Amino acid sequence: MMDVKEIRKYLPHRYPFLLVDRVLALEPGESITAIKNVTVNEPFFNGHFPDHPVMPGVLIVEAMAQAAGVLGFKTMNKGPEDGSIYYFVGADNLRFKRPVVPGDQLKLEAKVISERRGIWKFDVRASVEGDTVSSATILCADRKV
Repeated sequence: MMDVKEIRKYLPHRYPFLLVDRVLALEPGESITAIKNVTVNEPFFNGHFPDHPVMPGVLIVEAMAQAAGVLGFKTMNKGPEDGSIYYFVGADNLRFKRPVVPGDQLKLEAKVISERRGIWKFDVRASVEGDTVSSATILCADRKV
Protein backbone atom coordinates (compact mmCIF):
# COMPACT_ATOMS: atom_id res chain seq x y z
CA MET A 1 0.00 0.00 0.00
CA MET A 2 2.88 2.41 0.79
CA ASP A 3 6.49 2.06 -0.31
CA VAL A 4 9.46 3.69 1.42
CA LYS A 5 9.21 6.76 -0.82
CA GLU A 6 5.69 7.49 0.45
CA ILE A 7 6.55 6.49 4.04
CA ARG A 8 9.23 9.22 4.04
CA LYS A 9 6.44 11.78 3.51
CA TYR A 10 4.95 10.79 6.89
CA LEU A 11 8.07 10.12 8.98
CA PRO A 12 10.94 12.56 9.53
CA HIS A 13 13.38 9.66 10.10
CA ARG A 14 16.12 8.88 7.58
CA TYR A 15 18.83 6.25 7.20
CA PRO A 16 19.97 4.60 9.39
CA PHE A 17 17.00 5.35 11.64
CA LEU A 18 14.03 4.84 9.31
CA LEU A 19 12.74 1.45 10.48
CA VAL A 20 9.60 0.98 8.36
CA ASP A 21 10.22 -0.43 4.88
CA ARG A 22 6.68 -0.91 3.61
CA VAL A 23 3.08 -0.48 4.72
CA LEU A 24 0.90 -3.45 3.81
CA ALA A 25 -2.43 -2.17 5.11
CA LEU A 26 -3.69 1.00 6.73
CA GLU A 27 -7.13 2.04 7.91
CA PRO A 28 -6.99 5.68 9.12
CA GLY A 29 -8.13 6.02 12.73
CA GLU A 30 -7.99 2.26 13.21
CA SER A 31 -4.87 0.23 12.38
CA ILE A 32 -1.72 -0.27 10.34
CA THR A 33 0.32 -3.29 9.27
CA ALA A 34 3.87 -2.60 8.11
CA ILE A 35 7.17 -4.45 7.71
CA LYS A 36 10.82 -3.97 8.53
CA ASN A 37 13.26 -6.23 6.67
CA VAL A 38 16.14 -7.04 9.02
CA THR A 39 19.45 -7.59 7.20
CA VAL A 40 22.95 -8.35 8.39
CA ASN A 41 24.00 -5.00 6.86
CA GLU A 42 22.17 -3.01 9.58
CA PRO A 43 24.75 -0.70 11.24
CA PHE A 44 23.76 -1.76 14.79
CA PHE A 45 24.83 -5.37 14.16
CA ASN A 46 28.50 -4.26 14.09
CA GLY A 47 28.37 -3.91 17.86
CA HIS A 48 25.20 -5.80 18.94
CA PHE A 49 26.66 -8.46 18.83
CA PRO A 50 29.37 -9.11 16.19
CA ASP A 51 29.46 -12.90 16.68
CA HIS A 52 25.76 -13.28 17.54
CA PRO A 53 23.79 -10.46 15.84
CA VAL A 54 20.57 -9.53 17.65
CA MET A 55 18.38 -6.49 16.86
CA PRO A 56 18.34 -4.23 19.94
CA GLY A 57 15.00 -4.25 21.74
CA VAL A 58 14.86 -0.46 21.80
CA LEU A 59 14.96 -0.47 17.98
CA ILE A 60 12.10 -2.98 17.83
CA VAL A 61 10.10 -0.60 20.04
CA GLU A 62 11.14 2.31 17.81
CA ALA A 63 9.99 0.40 14.70
CA MET A 64 6.59 -0.21 16.31
CA ALA A 65 6.39 3.49 17.28
CA GLN A 66 7.29 4.58 13.74
CA ALA A 67 4.51 2.40 12.31
CA ALA A 68 2.13 4.00 14.83
CA GLY A 69 3.42 7.42 13.74
CA VAL A 70 2.54 6.71 10.11
CA LEU A 71 -0.95 5.69 11.25
CA GLY A 72 -1.33 8.90 13.30
CA PHE A 73 -0.13 11.15 10.48
CA LYS A 74 -2.35 9.44 7.89
CA THR A 75 -5.32 9.65 10.28
CA MET A 76 -4.76 13.40 10.76
CA ASN A 77 -4.05 13.83 7.02
CA LYS A 78 -0.80 15.70 7.68
CA GLY A 79 2.93 15.12 7.82
CA PRO A 80 6.21 16.59 9.06
CA GLU A 81 6.20 19.14 6.22
CA ASP A 82 3.08 20.61 7.86
CA GLY A 83 5.16 21.47 10.94
CA SER A 84 4.07 18.49 13.01
CA ILE A 85 6.09 15.71 14.62
CA TYR A 86 5.19 12.66 16.71
CA TYR A 87 7.32 12.15 19.81
CA PHE A 88 7.47 8.73 21.45
CA VAL A 89 6.61 9.57 25.06
CA GLY A 90 5.96 6.31 26.86
CA ALA A 91 5.41 2.58 26.90
CA ASP A 92 3.43 0.32 29.20
CA ASN A 93 3.30 -3.46 29.38
CA LEU A 94 6.37 -3.78 27.16
CA ARG A 95 7.38 -7.40 26.57
CA PHE A 96 10.00 -9.17 24.47
CA LYS A 97 9.37 -12.82 23.58
CA ARG A 98 12.32 -13.78 21.36
CA PRO A 99 15.35 -12.25 19.62
CA VAL A 100 15.17 -10.73 16.14
CA VAL A 101 18.09 -11.72 13.91
CA PRO A 102 19.33 -11.00 10.38
CA GLY A 103 17.00 -12.50 7.78
CA ASP A 104 13.87 -11.92 9.86
CA GLN A 105 11.03 -9.82 8.51
CA LEU A 106 9.39 -7.88 11.32
CA LYS A 107 5.66 -7.44 10.88
CA LEU A 108 4.66 -4.27 12.73
CA GLU A 109 1.06 -3.77 13.80
CA ALA A 110 -0.49 -0.81 15.59
CA LYS A 111 -4.07 -0.11 16.60
CA VAL A 112 -5.41 3.20 17.86
CA ILE A 113 -6.71 2.94 21.41
CA SER A 114 -7.40 6.65 21.96
CA GLU A 115 -6.44 10.23 21.11
CA ARG A 116 -6.88 13.17 23.46
CA ARG A 117 -5.40 16.65 22.96
CA GLY A 118 -2.67 15.35 20.68
CA ILE A 119 -1.68 12.39 22.88
CA TRP A 120 -2.17 9.13 21.01
CA LYS A 121 -2.34 5.71 22.66
CA PHE A 122 -1.60 2.65 20.52
CA ASP A 123 -1.63 -1.10 21.05
CA VAL A 124 1.46 -2.33 19.16
CA ARG A 125 2.88 -5.71 18.26
CA ALA A 126 5.90 -6.96 16.32
CA SER A 127 6.04 -10.51 15.00
CA VAL A 128 8.18 -12.76 12.83
CA GLU A 129 6.43 -15.51 10.85
CA GLY A 130 3.36 -15.20 13.07
CA ASP A 131 5.26 -15.43 16.37
CA THR A 132 5.08 -12.36 18.60
CA VAL A 133 8.55 -10.94 19.35
CA SER A 134 7.41 -7.81 21.20
CA SER A 135 4.23 -6.06 22.32
CA ALA A 136 3.33 -2.92 24.25
CA THR A 137 0.96 -0.04 24.72
CA ILE A 138 2.73 3.12 23.58
CA LEU A 139 2.03 6.83 23.82
CA CYS A 140 2.96 9.37 21.16
CA ALA A 141 2.53 13.13 21.35
CA ASP A 142 1.68 15.15 18.22
CA ARG A 143 3.49 18.45 18.55
CA LYS A 144 4.38 21.48 16.43
CA VAL A 145 8.00 21.69 15.38
